Amino acid sequence: MKIMLVISYDGSKFNGFQRQNNVRNVQGELEKELSKIYNTEIIIKGSGRTDALVHARGQVVHFECSNLIPNLKKKLNNNLKDITIKKLKKVSDDFHARHSVKSKTYLYKLDTKGTKNRNYYGLCKNKLNIKEMRKVSNLFIGKHDFRNFASGLKDNYETTITDIKIYKINGVIYFKFKGYAFYRYMVRNLVGALIHLGKGKINEEVIKKMLDTEDFTKRLPTADPRGLYLMKVNY
Repeated sequence: MKIMLVISYDGSKFNGFQRQNNVRNVQGELEKELSKIYNTEIIIKGSGRTDALVHARGQVVHFECSNLIPNLKKKLNNNLKDITIKKLKKVSDDFHARHSVKSKTYLYKLDTKGTKNRNYYGLCKNKLNIKEMRKVSNLFIGKHDFRNFASGLKDNYETTITDIKIYKINGVIYFKFKGYAFYRYMVRNLVGALIHLGKGKINEEVIKKMLDTEDFTKRLPTADPRGLYLMKVNY
């Protein structure tokens, strides 16, 4: 039997999602509690990893078990700290939290006044050209090679972003990304590039050269992880 969980967590309380020794992580906390309840080792699989200090409002995981324990959601929420189970349901045997993903939505929150809690927002007090940021962000939409906006070595850096929205409310700029897959640091690097553009440090041509280019080595700032939220995983 496979069980799917939709979870949220406060990334400021964890050293990332992935199981690691000697540091607090989301995967390890969930596995420890589930294993205690089931009285056997339970291993969870996530839709993807979030880095240290990155938050989630709709992360998805699954695990295999022999039966669905009554009131499991309530038991988990009573015992877990800084993690909330938002949804729990039985899924088909061919479901996989990572391999079955069709798209993900991320949100980045940028405080422009310095009045927000630094655990949950990026910070930039510079005046930013939001109109230019919106215009140039359209370059990222569609299928591209994002190697210059990702970290780590991969065989293939191609993925598709289907939608980007940038808007400002009460001194906070929100960057919303929806796409099929996002590589390590990719959203934070895209936000960092747009902030750099908004400051007037680079122009549209730099972004164009960085997209779909294998031998372009320019690196732009990476946005603070504390402003990033995994909002939704679609299947």
